Amino acid sequence: MNSNTLATRNNVFFNYDEMTWDAVADLPRDTPLVLPLGSGYNLSLLADQLANPPRIGLLPAFPFGWRGSGLELPEPIFFQYIVNLLNSLRDDGFTRVYCLTPQGLDPQSMFVLYPASFILAQPHESTYAPRTFLPPDSERGKVILIPIGHTEQHGYHLPLSVDTIIIDSIAQGTASLVPTRSWAMPVMPYGVSTHRSSFAATMNAGGRAFEDFWVAVIDTLAARGFDRFYLMSGHGGNSSFLVNIVKYAGERHRRIYCATAWLHTSGKIGSAALDKYRTSQIGGMGHACELETSYLLHLRPDLCQMERVVDEIDFVSTPDYYMDWIEGGSLIANPPWDDDTKTGAYGAGSHGTAEKGRLWLEAAIAEKAAHVEEIHEQHERREKRRNEGYGLWGKFKKNK
Repeated sequence: MNSNTLATRNNVFFNYDEMTWDAVADLPRDTPLVLPLGSGYNLSLLADQLANPPRIGLLPAFPFGWRGSGLELPEPIFFQYIVNLLNSLRDDGFTRVYCLTPQGLDPQSMFVLYPASFILAQPHESTYAPRTFLPPDSERGKVILIPIGHTEQHGYHLPLSVDTIIIDSIAQGTASLVPTRSWAMPVMPYGVSTHRSSFAATMNAGGRAFEDFWVAVIDTLAARGFDRFYLMSGHGGNSSFLVNIVKYAGERHRRIYCATAWLHTSGKIGSAALDKYRTSQIGGMGHACELETSYLLHLRPDLCQMERVVDEIDFVSTPDYYMDWIEGGSLIANPPWDDDTKTGAYGAGSHGTAEKGRLWLEAAIAEKAAHVEEIHEQHERREKRRNEGYGLWGKFKKNK
């Protein structure tokens, strides 16, 4: 399914994640919204299955996790993630919410969690394709880049897909810059938003389901012989849960190296680039801000509505708790977003430019490529110690 509005017969398919949150808030609540597992479905058949309504919203395709997707996970873990996403839409009042699955998939786990009437099935391109694996086994020994974005409100001027577009571009750019050292997974367009009730359209996989899902991904890939992973997030709400995932993964698989980082464009290279090119003051970079607006103006200017931008820098700040891209202070909290923003934005989006977006993307890719090399070094040096019998590794060497 491409990024343009798709017409079939007298029906119009629209891409949910290309809308702004206020446009979603205005949708009739009986508009069918469909979350597809993968792509390659027959849209005419889909329209028939839904009794040919005037408009049908297509959510971003879920990239993997089901049988035949290339990366199969335990069904209860997989379907809980999906159910939480569908419930986000139902919580917003939508009454016709569906998961589109490949024909032949037997979602028994989902039937327990969600009414079967909300599951649509039809032939899928993977039904006729030879079996593939994500990642291919040929990529063992590389750092597996795992980009995770989100489908979330970004003020009046940016689409719901901001986080996904940015982190996918960074991951693909990193894999292109260091192709012999890394390989990028398909981007995941759904993460965690604990604040989702504040503004319409924001999805939420749920923290526990999110952790279970990604630990299962690492379990599956480690069992196939992959041993270096970089969980790359484009959405701040994912970050604390990714730290837990990294901890769980390191405890369960002692011979892997699994890492994450706070968002992107925020390490040594990224922070220097932010300081060099930003024109907003502290508080101008947080969400739908100078930084994210610049990225989107560079990557997808067709999705930006700069005539609707509203700068919001009235965050309730104190010395140890304030908002900026690289958050400062020693306090960690999660007050309602409604306290600090009227439009869903944190920061000065009006300062965004496509040129800044280009420069910051280059810096972010360079930063991630440096992290890839560091992950390799960490894994290789630790393996050397283990193999030499360092400390308790010598005592338990036979059990490695």
